[in-house]
Amino acid sequence: MKTKYFLSLVIILCIPGLAAYGQAKDYRLADKPFTVEYYYKIKWGYFDEFMELYMKNHWPSIESSIKTGDFLSAKIERPFNHVGEADRWDLRVTVVWKNALMAFGLDDFDMEAFNRKLYPDQERWKKEEQRRFELIDEHMDVQVYEVDPASYSN
Repeated sequence: MKTKYFLSLVIILCIPGLAAYGQAKDYRLADKPFTVEYYYKIKWGYFDEFMELYMKNHWPSIESSIKTGDFLSAKIERPFNHVGEADRWDLRVTVVWKNALMAFGLDDFDMEAFNRKLYPDQERWKKEEQRRFELIDEHMDVQVYEVDPASYSN
């Protein structure tokens, strides 16, 4: 049952990504920034541990990507109030990529080499990243793009 649910979820989550992939080509031609919102729902009682690992093992790569110009900006946000469990998210990281091709990994960027340089102790880094993902109940990447209101006016 879990496998069937997981496969359905993967298909549902991939469909918007495939549509966005088609738009990625248009975005590259115009070289427009491309925004992705990363939502994390953390297991109850583990938020502080998750954040400690996130800030140690993931945020430096985001900061480095801003310095190189691959990302234009990034921000971390938490909800002010809480919502019901079904709609709950604990952390949103919004990254504005240089363009959509970079966001979808369709450029020539070598992520493995980047991570080896940024995190020389690969064994420790991989172990801590595994633990960080163990603390997540749910994770979503939502690609968003700006809508020009003028394109819908009569």
